[in-house]
Amino acid sequence: MGTPLVIAKKTTNTQQEIVLHSQFANRHGLIAGATGTGKTVTLKVLAENFSRIGVPVFLADAKGDVSSLAKAGESNPKFDERIKNLHIESIPFAASPVVFWDLFGEQGHPIRSTVSEIGPLLLAQILNLNDTQEGVLSAVFRIADDQGLLLIDFKDLKSMLTYVSEHAAEFKAEYGNLSPASLGAIQRNLLALADQGGDKFFGEPALDILDFIQTDSQGRGNINVLAADKLMNTPKLYATFLLWMLSELFEQLPEVGDLDKPKLVFFFDEAHLLFDNASPALQEKIEQVVRLIRSKGVGIYFVTQNPLDLPESVLGQLGNRVQHALRAFTPKDQKAVKTAADTFRANPEFKVDQAITELGVGEALISCLDEQGTPQMVERGWIMPPYSSFSPITHEERQACMNQSIIAGVYEKQLDRESAFEMLQNKVAERQQQALQAEQEKAAAKEKEALEKQQAKEAEVLARQQAREQERLAREQQKEAERAAKQREKLTQDIVGTFAKSAARSLGGSTGQKIVRGLLGSLFGKR
Repeated sequence: MGTPLVIAKKTTNTQQEIVLHSQFANRHGLIAGATGTGKTVTLKVLAENFSRIGVPVFLADAKGDVSSLAKAGESNPKFDERIKNLHIESIPFAASPVVFWDLFGEQGHPIRSTVSEIGPLLLAQILNLNDTQEGVLSAVFRIADDQGLLLIDFKDLKSMLTYVSEHAAEFKAEYGNLSPASLGAIQRNLLALADQGGDKFFGEPALDILDFIQTDSQGRGNINVLAADKLMNTPKLYATFLLWMLSELFEQLPEVGDLDKPKLVFFFDEAHLLFDNASPALQEKIEQVVRLIRSKGVGIYFVTQNPLDLPESVLGQLGNRVQHALRAFTPKDQKAVKTAADTFRANPEFKVDQAITELGVGEALISCLDEQGTPQMVERGWIMPPYSSFSPITHEERQACMNQSIIAGVYEKQLDRESAFEMLQNKVAERQQQALQAEQEKAAAKEKEALEKQQAKEAEVLARQQAREQERLAREQQKEAERAAKQREKLTQDIVGTFAKSAARSLGGSTGQKIVRGLLGSLFGKR
């Protein structure tokens, strides 16, 4: 059997306690009420009760005041009067074992997840993408998987988007149209998220979700407090991060059914952020997680101002409810009061819708599951005072708590192993090297071609020069031959003339002349 956790005392009879049975704490719950009505104190009381029976807790600290769980409370006149009215002799003030976390690594141990673990559906929610853009983002993840490109941190996703954008035409046949407009919108939203500090969430070492399910040396469950004051500036990131943690718990924890006490209780503060503008696919996933995660031993308690913030499909699954005061000044407020009243099992002693508007600070309407798991009639009661302080801890106290944590130093140093960014850089470098090599080969070929042309031109010039030289030599030889021939002809003429003259002198007279005429014909003529 479970343990009854005293969370309040009845308003009409403070001797009677209102309890939450630990064996049904995994049936989820709701803490609702207007600002300043006591929701934070209720959350602290529940967290302390769960911790004392060895149940780890996770909750977000939106305003910084929940950090007071790490410091023991102390008496003051107002507090003493309160416990006296509740017929409580004394409160054993004590600090709870608190582990501080922070997505930005400033007020707690850093929390990171890889881009791949977040996945396209939740990432599209963070980036506020429409259906078309979400489809393109899913295709980018698919391409990364098919090509063995690890998406770990922010720069991996940015480089992957750039790579897909540059090769969209190549991917179109297999992955569909990857429009530049959608890719550009995703990249712009990523830059906006980075400007808000959201890029620090992506990386390694990634959070081991089982680190939330730890107890201290005394067997008390650790209360994991997420610093959310800065995170609330990016509500999409806040809501999606908490949903991611629930999904991780759902995937990693084994089925255990109903236990004597939960393995973990998860408080989801500002729960309306989870459902605002959620796509139908995401809302379906949320409802599935809420419906099935209780079989893993996890109880989810939504903290919000108005029950209307939650879809009816989720609201109907919440077995333990604490409703603080609501104000009914407008028709919308009146509808919220009626909705809240209708979710309770009526009590004939008072009108629920009227009581909701009359509750004092710290007073609430409470209905938990009884020992048979049936919703009890709603009771009006005063929330028990917490054991911890009402004042937030100082920066020095927070730092000391972090230094003593069992996970101190585990997540502080970020790792950067080879992933899509480095792989794509290597691809670019390889392409650049190939392009450079091709350019060098092309230049070498051009240089060779130019050299061959130059050599051919020089050979042609040389050949022409040789031809001209040969022609010149031939002409000179011809001229030389002609001169030699002329010289020989002249020599012959000279010899013949000399002989003729000699013969004429030798013969003399007419006989000689006749002989000459006979020999030379009419060369000399008649005298």
